[in-house]
Amino acid sequence: MTPDPAEVDRLTAGRHHDPHALLGAHPDGAGNVALRALRPLARTVHAVLPDGSRVPMEHAHGGVFTAEAPAAALPTPGPGAPPDYRIACTYAPGGPETVADDPYRHPPALGDLDLHLISEGRHEELWRALGAHPGPDGTAFAVWAPGAQGVQLIGDFNHWDGTAHPMRSLGSSGVWELFVPGLGPGALYKFRVHGRDGGVRDKADPMAFAAQHPPETASIVHASAHTWADDAWMNERKARDHTREPMSVYEVHLPSWRPGLGYTELAAELVGHVRARGFTHVEFLPVAEHPFGGSWGYQVTSYYAPTSRLGSPDGFRYLVDELHRAGIGVLLDWVPAHFPKDAWALARFDGSPTYEHPDPRRGEHPDWGSLVFDYGRTEVRNFLIANALFWLEEFHIDGLRVDAVASMVYLDYSRDSGEWEPNAFGGRENLEALEFLRELNTVCHRRNPGIIMAAEESTAWPGVTRPVHHGGLGFGFKWNMGWMHDTLEYLKRDPVHRAHHHGEITFSMIYAYSENYILPLSHDEVVHGKASLLYKQPGDEWRRFAGLRALYAYMWAHPGKKLLFMGGEIGQGEEWSHEAGVQWWLLDHGFHRGVQSLVDELNGLYRGRPALWSRDCEPEGFRWIDGGDADGNTLAFLRFDDGGRPLACLVNFAAVPHEGRRVGLPEPGGWQVLLDTDDARFGGSGFRGGRTRVEASARPAHGLPASAVLDLPPLGVLWLEPDGPTRRG
Repeated sequence: MTPDPAEVDRLTAGRHHDPHALLGAHPDGAGNVALRALRPLARTVHAVLPDGSRVPMEHAHGGVFTAEAPAAALPTPGPGAPPDYRIACTYAPGGPETVADDPYRHPPALGDLDLHLISEGRHEELWRALGAHPGPDGTAFAVWAPGAQGVQLIGDFNHWDGTAHPMRSLGSSGVWELFVPGLGPGALYKFRVHGRDGGVRDKADPMAFAAQHPPETASIVHASAHTWADDAWMNERKARDHTREPMSVYEVHLPSWRPGLGYTELAAELVGHVRARGFTHVEFLPVAEHPFGGSWGYQVTSYYAPTSRLGSPDGFRYLVDELHRAGIGVLLDWVPAHFPKDAWALARFDGSPTYEHPDPRRGEHPDWGSLVFDYGRTEVRNFLIANALFWLEEFHIDGLRVDAVASMVYLDYSRDSGEWEPNAFGGRENLEALEFLRELNTVCHRRNPGIIMAAEESTAWPGVTRPVHHGGLGFGFKWNMGWMHDTLEYLKRDPVHRAHHHGEITFSMIYAYSENYILPLSHDEVVHGKASLLYKQPGDEWRRFAGLRALYAYMWAHPGKKLLFMGGEIGQGEEWSHEAGVQWWLLDHGFHRGVQSLVDELNGLYRGRPALWSRDCEPEGFRWIDGGDADGNTLAFLRFDDGGRPLACLVNFAAVPHEGRRVGLPEPGGWQVLLDTDDARFGGSGFRGGRTRVEASARPAHGLPASAVLDLPPLGVLWLEPDGPTRRG
């Protein structure tokens, strides 16, 4: 009956690997059961048996109380169930008595299969095993801390003192667990981790489903009560091929779209705005909990918890649900490349490098002051892949944009000679990270057909969107950072100088079909002194707005899916501020209203014209009419749908009109002017007088059998479409 005092001292110091071996009910083989309960500071303790009788418990050592009861008095409620008893305590003379279930009479909540899959790094639903899981009788806690000497559960339910709640190690799995009876949703908690280095750290739960509002850092026990209403969307998604569908993405930083709105308010206002603008998708900057708002979500501390700044996890579910019900897809920025060094989060979680690579040449990021995941450790890889699946399956996210892929795949990324170590073959490739990315894409697509996996990869790494079984990384899309950089560099120049840099605006078509591309005009291009898209344009106000409209119309016609950061749809003049948000008051001014009207028009025309999206990833969907007019600052090209029906895009990036310009077309006859960015309703000059048709004759030009003579407005773009059915000539 009497426990070893040395073992009790280890227990109360938080360094015991198996508190259940000391505490709880233990048959002695002679018809009796030894009961031991840990109740530090208790004055009196009784064991309350199933028949209501009480057995006084005596203090043995260090807050451990013991008693003995006949085994017959402690029947089990059912096969495999533990003996059912309670512990009654008083803590002061004449004080109230508390009666509670004993955590240490309960078996582990994790089974052998869970532990096997965790050890193998193959638990694809890891969030169902680890973390905090409330049920009708209490909450089961489990955390992976393989290098810990001991782990205690602390929270508002035990005054943040873990003495009474040491956790049990489940063998070589590295998992520690404890079931706490009577504890439910809303409880605050952390893990007090005793490392082998002698240090003690209070850590937020890496698998927490909810977290406190920063700067508070505790995890919150949470259970979802949301009922999804997007079954039609989710069923339809399974059969989608996004390479052959329209995809116009509105990129959003949720906290600053309209500062002060939470998830539920955004479900009304943001959904209405996106639907009115005609975008097919939204993409959210990272929503996982992060301590510093100025990181925009890219320094994640709670990978499984939507930020509490905007409401509850179910509030975020409701926002996604409403977007789906409105026919709008939801993409999420996801950050597996690095994590911050905050002492209460993932860094040195068990007193040693746990999630981060132990070699600082591979485990620390020199640019961002953050830590890099150890992609070669099976449990870490499992943590990340399960996290991707968690967002896709628990929140119905339609796809992930994987941040900073280049920093993952190169060992020498932002490192000088001597600051990195080659791989086993002497190369600069991070072989473990590459294997992780291939596994990530394989598993996510296998479990969730029809999703989008997009890479922000800023180099010429080959095969980013090639299937894994063909030697690629397996992404569906890659951000076209080259197109973005070259286009903006070209447009920053005064039109009189653009002739000397014409290759910048045409070079994208050299490699346009090497990957499946998204054309991004993202948040990164309108911060840190780079100027807004509007103020990247040279000249006076009229020229800037005309140039911005021309950029958008050129982008929407260029092969590749589209992405525009919030504020761009109204031609915001100031750089984006995560504190100030979008300057919606600018819509009181005509030029800004004109930009919004143009974006609405572009999306409407785009979605209804398969020539602009059905063959984005096929060279046969594009043909130059004239890409060599450097002196005139013009471009002319054709897009084709699957049936060969063309759409012509004529771009004039000069600040002067080009009158009487002959342009080759696939066939003679009437051609409708679908779009004129210089139209007065968009804020343009109306140079063409609103003419909506041109007539093409059988006179060949630009290698095409027909041509038309027309006027190109200054800093303007025209889209033309033949009047009737046609086929590619």
